Amino acid sequence: MDYKVLVADDEKEIRNLLRLYLENESFKVIEAADGDETLRLVREKKPDICLLDIMMPGIDGLHVMQEIRRESNIPIMIISARTADAERILGLNLGADDYIAKPFNPLEVVARVKSALRRFYNLGSGEVKGEILKVKDLELDTDSCILTKNGFSIELTPVEYKLMELFMSYPGKVFTKQQIYECGWGDEYVVADNNIMVSISKLRTKLDEDPSKYIRTLRGLGYRMEK
Repeated sequence: MDYKVLVADDEKEIRNLLRLYLENESFKVIEAADGDETLRLVREKKPDICLLDIMMPGIDGLHVMQEIRRESNIPIMIISARTADAERILGLNLGADDYIAKPFNPLEVVARVKSALRRFYNLGSGEVKGEILKVKDLELDTDSCILTKNGFSIELTPVEYKLMELFMSYPGKVFTKQQIYECGWGDEYVVADNNIMVSISKLRTKLDEDPSKYIRTLRGLGYRMEK
C-alpha cells in the first residue's frame, strides 16, 4: 500500500520541495495552500499523515489540527517557522505528533514521516508496514526496533536507535551535527553540546572494534554511514 501524505503550507516552494523528496520515496502527495482546503482534503482524500504549517490563510494550522483531531487520529507533523519552546509545547499539547522547525532538511522530514507512519500503523492500527534496513552485515528491523550484526542483536538506547535508523536509511549520505542532533534528541542543535560525539563514540564501540568501519567522521562536515 502506498501512503498518502497531505502537505499543507501556503508557500508553493515548500510544497514543491517536500513533494520532490516524498515522491522520491514512493509516497503519494496531495497539497493544500490554506486551512479550509486542508480540512476538505483530510475529509475527502483520507491521507495517512498530514504535514501542517501553522501560519496559513483562513483557518490557522492550530485550529485545523484541532478540527482534524475531532475526526481522526492520523499522525500530524507541524512544520513551522515558529520555534519558541512555548509554540512547540502548544502544538504538541493540541495533538501534533511531531514538530519540525523551518528551515528544515527535507531528508530529515522524510525520515520522520517514515518513523511516524511506522509508529501509527504498527502500534496503532495493528497493520504491519515496517521494513528491514540493511548496510553491510548490519540489519535494523524497524518493526521490532532491533539491530543485529551477523544475526547477533546489539542493544541500543533510544537515541542510538534513532541515529542508526537515520544513518541506515541513507547510507553514504553526510549528515551535519545539527541534523543528527535534531533527529536523535528532537530539539534544536546546541553548538557547544557534546552529546553527539559521546553517543556516536558509544555506538561505534557497540558496532565494531574499528571505530570508522560503519560510521565515518568527515571533519568540518559531519558523519556518514559507510555503504
